[in-house]
Amino acid sequence: MRFSAYPFQTAMPPHDTDATQALQARLASRLKMRHLVLLQQIETHGTLTRVAHHMATSQPAITHALAELEALFGAPLFERLPRGMVPTALGTLALARARTMLQDLTHWALDIEATSAGRAAHLQIGVIPFVPGRLLAAAIGQTRPRGLRATVSIHEGTSDHLLQRLRAHELDCVIGRASAVLDMDGLVHEVLYHQEPRLIAHRRLAARLARRPLSWPELAELDWVLGARQTPMREQITDFFLRAGVAPPQAYVESLSSKIIGELIAASERAVSIVPADIAQELVRIAGVAIVPHRFGWTLPPITLFQRSEGAQYAEVALLAQALRDAATGFAAEQA
Repeated sequence: MRFSAYPFQTAMPPHDTDATQALQARLASRLKMRHLVLLQQIETHGTLTRVAHHMATSQPAITHALAELEALFGAPLFERLPRGMVPTALGTLALARARTMLQDLTHWALDIEATSAGRAAHLQIGVIPFVPGRLLAAAIGQTRPRGLRATVSIHEGTSDHLLQRLRAHELDCVIGRASAVLDMDGLVHEVLYHQEPRLIAHRRLAARLARRPLSWPELAELDWVLGARQTPMREQITDFFLRAGVAPPQAYVESLSSKIIGELIAASERAVSIVPADIAQELVRIAGVAIVPHRFGWTLPPITLFQRSEGAQYAEVALLAQALRDAATGFAAEQA
């Protein structure tokens, strides 16, 4: 396909404010939601023929719409190759922005539904598995008297995965675990509280381990139930064994679910795990495990609230953030 009809422009100087404002005005007046949907459909289906089929329109109409969009940007957004449409560098940028804007539109629709049902908004919260349910329950409960009547969806995952979703505007905030290896570009964060690690085991095994000082070589020979690899907590447990001069144990089961970890340990007299103290207390109650009464000389990476740099300005997110701070203060006092 030829591009000679497109009004190509030379590269914009990086600090040309007038040119930037002119481009912004052109995008604001001519960029349509259907353009964003078109970009998404091309990324998904790869050819204009398949896009036309899925959008129930003709291929000439899709071709015209893409030409209109590329004329607006002043450069091709896709290369036409035998294997399909491949985004150019500008196309990759446009696709990322389109995904974000369409995701914001989804959140807008959820907010409208929440408002129609008498709520203020709908919040999407990302949470790592080892955050106690009591913290979330306390924070959400505290928002009601403060005027936040929002519906809430909670999404579990690793910190890295959830932060990717936060950056993509799929989530409003994330309660995760801070780590030096996390990509913090475009995000702000604040520490809520620190958790101490606890060794949990089957009740009979915990009683035996409690009678003598911990032996790291002995512990390494037990059946370990651990969280996912390449998570801050898993990496810290590995580092602790290495500092003790012992090869880290191989997990016989990996799980992100604290409930499953508790049930596996309660069912085996050789199973152990290291979990946060507040999670350990929950598992004593709901799974019947026991806490080995030995203290470690370290704390886990802190539980942290992450938000997008521009997201903290929204009133609903700000109210939830304050409720989380207050609830976390109580949890920190419990662990002191």
